[in-house]
Amino acid sequence: MRLLHTSDWHLGRSFHRVSLLAAQRAFLDHLLHTVREQAVDAVLVAGDVYDRAVPPLAAVELFDEALHRLAGLGVPTVMISGNHDSPRRLGVGAGLIDRAGIHLRTDPDGCGTPVLLSDDHGEVAFYGLPYLEPALVRERLGADGAGHTAVLEAAMERVRADLAARPAGTRSVVLAHAFVTGGTTSDSERDITVGGVASVPADVFRGVDYTALGHLHGSQTITDRIRYSGSPLAYSFSEATHRKTMWLVDLDERGTVSAERVDCPVPRPLARIRGRLDDLLADPGLDRHEDAWVEATLTDPVRPEEPMARLARRFPYTLSLVLEPDRAPEDPLSSYAQRLRGRTDQQIAEDFVAHVRGGHGPDAAESAVLTAALDAVRLDDTVGEVAR
Repeated sequence: MRLLHTSDWHLGRSFHRVSLLAAQRAFLDHLLHTVREQAVDAVLVAGDVYDRAVPPLAAVELFDEALHRLAGLGVPTVMISGNHDSPRRLGVGAGLIDRAGIHLRTDPDGCGTPVLLSDDHGEVAFYGLPYLEPALVRERLGADGAGHTAVLEAAMERVRADLAARPAGTRSVVLAHAFVTGGTTSDSERDITVGGVASVPADVFRGVDYTALGHLHGSQTITDRIRYSGSPLAYSFSEATHRKTMWLVDLDERGTVSAERVDCPVPRPLARIRGRLDDLLADPGLDRHEDAWVEATLTDPVRPEEPMARLARRFPYTLSLVLEPDRAPEDPLSSYAQRLRGRTDQQIAEDFVAHVRGGHGPDAAESAVLTAALDAVRLDDTVGEVAR
C-alpha cells in the first residue's frame, strides 16, 4: 500500500505579515498531482490543518476545496487534529464526511478505533491519535500520569489492544501529533511543554508498522518506522535551511517500510544575512539573495539611519530586521534578548528568582510551583482556543 504522509499545513498562516494563501493553494495542487502521478492509495495528514482554532474564512474555503478534490479522486484520506486546531470545529460533520472517504479523527475516545483500508495483501488498520493535551484527556484515557508520555501510552494501549484482536498479519499505521525525543525543533512551533517535559520517547509507538508524525516543521526520520513529514512551507526564518517535502511511503505485505521524500513547491527562498549594513549592501556574494525573503541581522555598534529602507533597495523582499550590535560581553547595553536566547520559560523564571534573592534560586518546592503556574497559563490558553 502506498501512502502519502504530510502534516502541519497551517492554513491561514502568514509569513511576517505576507499572506501565504496562494502558496498553500499551490501546495495542495501539488499534493493532488502527486496523489495521481504516484498512484497513492491513502493520504495521511498528521495534524495542524489550520493555524489557529478559529481560522479565517479563506482558509476554511481552501480546506473545503481540498477535501472535495481528494474525495473526487477516490483516494481515502486519514486526518487528525493538531495542537493548533480546534478538535470540535475540525471534526464537525466527520460522520458524514467519512462516507466520502475523508476520515477525520479529532476525538481522543476514538484512538483505538481504526480506519480499515485493504489492498491485495489484506487489511491495514489506520489509528488516528489527535493531539492529546494531558490536562484535558488524562482521565478520559485512564492515563497513569499527567504528562505527554502518560497520555500517549494510554492511547497506544488502546491501539495495541485493538490490533491484537485482529487477524494475524494485519498491518498498522498510527497518526500522531507530538514532540518525539530526538526530533529537531524550529521557531514556528507552539510550545506544548507540560510539567517541564514536552518530548515523549519513540518507544511509545512500539508494535506499529509505521507512525506518521506531525508537530515539528522539519522533515526528519526518528526511526525507519517513525517519521515527521514537516510543514509543506517555511513558517519562520529558522526553517531557511529546511527542504520542504512529503513522505511517499510503501508498506509491503509484511509491513516492511520504504520511504522517499517528495519536494514541495517553494514560493520564494529564505535567506538570513548578518553583518554591518554598509557591508551587506556592498557584498557581491549576496546577489543570490536579492529575490529571497530576507531576515537581516545588523551588527553595527550604533543603529544606522533608515536601515529597513536602505536594505529594501537592494533586497526588496526584506521582511525581518534584527539589531544585534557588536559589543563587548561586559557592556551593559549588550542585548538582553541574546542572554535569553535558548532558555525556557521555566529557566527564565528561576533566573529571576535568583536575581531578586541575591543569587539564591528556588528550591525544589518553589520550582514545582513555578512549573504549575506556567502550565496553568499555557493550559488556559489552550482551553480558550478550543472554546473559541
